Amino acid sequence: MKKRVAILGCGGMGSGHAIAIASGTGIAVWGDVFQKDESLKAMLTGPIDTDISKKLELAGVYDIDPARNAWAAEQGYFVYADYDAILQDPMVDVVLIATPNHLHKDQAIAAMRAGKHVLCEKPVTPNSAELEAIMAVAAETGKIFYPRQNRRWDRDFRIVKKIYEDQLVGPVFAVESRIQGSRGIPGDWRGKKEFGGGMMLDWGVHLLDRILFMIPEKVKKIFCDLTYITNDECDDGFKMHLTFESGLTVSLEVGTCHFISLPIWYVAGKDGTAVVNNWQCEGKIVRLKSWEDKDALPILAGAGLTKTMAPRDQDSTNEYELPEAVFDNNELYSNLVDTINGTAEQLVTSEEALRVLKLMEAAFESSEKGIVVHFE
Repeated sequence: MKKRVAILGCGGMGSGHAIAIASGTGIAVWGDVFQKDESLKAMLTGPIDTDISKKLELAGVYDIDPARNAWAAEQGYFVYADYDAILQDPMVDVVLIATPNHLHKDQAIAAMRAGKHVLCEKPVTPNSAELEAIMAVAAETGKIFYPRQNRRWDRDFRIVKKIYEDQLVGPVFAVESRIQGSRGIPGDWRGKKEFGGGMMLDWGVHLLDRILFMIPEKVKKIFCDLTYITNDECDDGFKMHLTFESGLTVSLEVGTCHFISLPIWYVAGKDGTAVVNNWQCEGKIVRLKSWEDKDALPILAGAGLTKTMAPRDQDSTNEYELPEAVFDNNELYSNLVDTINGTAEQLVTSEEALRVLKLMEAAFESSEKGIVVHFE
């Protein structure tokens, strides 16, 4: 059964959701940008994407900014008078919350108590206590609260997940995941602490969620350094080190003051190494032929010699292209409806979002105190 969605907040992401649902494409990128650059649609559409027009229908939008409501009206979308009008509309099944982070808790609780399901932009709340309050109301009302932690469907991540699960470089012992930019922290809510700003709450949510989704182990230790290079109020980046129960380590990094970017993924396994250089998924896998070939002639390394670090040659390794990962970019939207209809299990759960928030809180504690935090 098709569900009707009302969008609360029609700024960057809210407008993207409006276009995605109204058009059936499911491509939720910033609405204004999407309309100016049609090539984005081709870049983001996958080979098996669900036509979400069969499952979702846009009921309307509301934003506190009259200019955003005017934009929505120009697109032909219905504009509600206020949030109460959304809550009182019996034809609305789902409220999609795309407002600043500090508003999510009260808005989500109001929606569920009004009989609506909720799809909430990330981070769903600035802290774990607020999410626990939402989860209590979801249990009380029987309504679905669905965190939109959508970057589990990024192509680069799906490729790395396949490398990890299929052991294409052997058993993995170390993973690096990073996002580096050079424009500083943005000048919107991301730079304001009161609005739940900072790169940890912006990109950290995604990086952590993907790693926890991929690696089915407990995190034992976490160490983190936050940076404040371009902004004094909120972190503009971080370096985080996670140790899992098997000994596998993960390094996560977000930076906004880097003018030469390192690879977005680096995966080290016992029998090989994989690198994904960018979002275009350029990269490769280099796999060892045999560990029997350990000895090498020394090479000059700076002011001395080394044979331990002598590079491998083509006779002892094979090079492969990165694997392709086939997936449905619109699976999150589709699964939301199937979950409401009782025909599927929720793919992104509140419990998973809560684990991410608690890990981020441990990261903040680690950075503030300069300590390793033992987790779980």
